[in-house]
Amino acid sequence: MVHGLCYRLTGGDRALAEDATQEVFIQLWRKIGNYRGDSKFSTWLHSVSSNVCVSYIRKQRGWWQRMFNIEDSAAMQETAEGSTGEVDIEAYVQRLPERARMVFVLHAIEGYRHEEIAEMMDMAVGSSKAQFHRAKQLMQEWMGYE
Repeated sequence: MVHGLCYRLTGGDRALAEDATQEVFIQLWRKIGNYRGDSKFSTWLHSVSSNVCVSYIRKQRGWWQRMFNIEDSAAMQETAEGSTGEVDIEAYVQRLPERARMVFVLHAIEGYRHEEIAEMMDMAVGSSKAQFHRAKQLMQEWMGYE
């Protein structure tokens, strides 16, 4: 039921649906204590699944636009795709200087706040923000979004 819901919500994007399904089950595991029995379990499951899946899809589909302030998603996808049609953000990320890459991955991909990153990496919050800005600028330059 959950995978079917995610599959439909993603418009049939198989890979995104599988990722969203995983995210739903992670969140369900975390939220199972919130189930009070006021409704059928399947009703609660569907509600949580829908909300988590929609949030996950928005986050995934909007990431490139938010990250690089790109309006035209077709142009964005064309630029981000390699000759195989696969998005190869990993290649761009790997080109980043080490500290900028670490901050970029932790903030943009993993969702950590700069305060958390600064503590993890033993740096000032301002340094984390500067490294993130540097990484973002380099990637925009490499991708032709100056």
